[in-house]
Amino acid sequence: MDFPVVPIHKHPKYKLECCKLINDEWKRSETARMRSLDCSSDKLPTSLILLDENDRVIGHCKLSPIPSIPGSCYIESVVILKDLRGKGYGTYLMKRAEEYCKNVLKLKVIYLSTKGQEPFYTKLGYLICQPVSIYGSFISNNTINVKNENSINVNNNCNINTVNGKTYMCKYIA
Repeated sequence: MDFPVVPIHKHPKYKLECCKLINDEWKRSETARMRSLDCSSDKLPTSLILLDENDRVIGHCKLSPIPSIPGSCYIESVVILKDLRGKGYGTYLMKRAEEYCKNVLKLKVIYLSTKGQEPFYTKLGYLICQPVSIYGSFISNNTINVKNENSINVNNNCNINTVNGKTYMCKYIA
């Protein structure tokens, strides 16, 4: 598989198609969704799209900043066209998003939250970690040091691993 994964702000002709893909999964007004896609930039936030051989949008991934954790981002959403799920496109999109975060954005850690997709993200190397907030800090009062893989505050001895039913996960990519 060798399909392009590109930032939507450099390919705005795909915004409406991407909006439909995301709204098929998570309903929101088209206006609000388009505003969110319009915020994509060379810095964070960035919306990446996966295109197939016919230049059709088949996947989307939104990367957002975490102001209190420099060198990191939060994956707000990952979605693949419904009829293509289970065929490796999600894995492909995630790996390309990780490469983009590491090589283009120069980030060190990726965070995400999930409800029910823990096995998928674990397969990709993500570990359960303490909850983070993209609006500030960790939900707990702990801090993070991203110098090396072993310093990520992984949830080995922590009792908090879910908030509102979401499991928080992270991966060191540098």
